[in-house]
Formats: sequence, C-alpha cells, structure tokens
Amino acid sequence: MTGIVLPSDLRARIESEARAAWPRECCGLLEGWRDGAIFRVTALRPTRNISPDDDRFDIDPADHVRAQRAARAAGNAIVGCYHSHPNGSSEPSPRDYAGASQESFLWIVAAVRLGEQPSLGAYVFERGVFSRAEWTATTALDPARGQRV
Repeated sequence: MTGIVLPSDLRARIESEARAAWPRECCGLLEGWRDGAIFRVTALRPTRNISPDDDRFDIDPADHVRAQRAARAAGNAIVGCYHSHPNGSSEPSPRDYAGASQESFLWIVAAVRLGEQPSLGAYVFERGVFSRAEWTATTALDPARGQRV
C-alpha cells in the first residue's frame, strides 16, 4: 500500500484553496520526494487553472516550469498534483483518468461543497489506474529525516 505524509498546514492550504476557487476547480503541484512506498510532501506549488471550464483543471505550463525549478532548487521533485471537485467527490473523475499520464504520480482530490469542510482523497496513478494512498501522517515534516529517492 502506498502512503502519503502531508503536514497539517499543507492539508489546510489545499482545503482553503478549494473553498476559495469554488465553483471552479483549484489546482497545484506537490513538491517533495518518494521514500519507497511513501510520498513525503514538503511544499505546495499553487498554479493557475487555465481551463475555460469550471469542472476541470489545466495547469498553466509556465507555473509548472516554475514549480519544477523551485523543487529542484530545494533538492526535491514534483511528485504529484492536487485539485478540487466542486460539488463532487474526493475520487478521481473520468476527466482525471483521461488527463492522467505520468506514472507513479500522486493525486490529491479535494471534494468541496459550499458551507462544508472539504474532504481529501489521495491516489497514485500507476499502470493506467488510480490506487488509493493511505494517509500516514499529517504532522510537521522534518525534511532531514528519511532517505530521498
């Protein structure tokens, strides 16, 4: 089973971005590293959603490049993405399946309904399918711990 370590402050930021973008989808990239079967997220890289449709996301390519450069400068990598599903579920949608292509990429999906606390789901895209990832920790992360791979 794949696990994810997401500090509570980063989780709260994803939830906040999802609420702020409603009724559109928010989106961004996840910076960190993979330690065996565990994804360790150390930073969020919010990106502009350039999709003309409210119910899908398309990460601005210039934001993607900036995020990759910032991650490399910090000794990390872009290990995944996050986005919201306004009035939807925290599971990957058919459009998410259609847009997924990067192998072993972490996806966090925030379901958000007006006036409710968002719920987050985590999935890894491998061999053409999304598999649920387990939340293994939501406390502050010490980047000096664990081996970066």
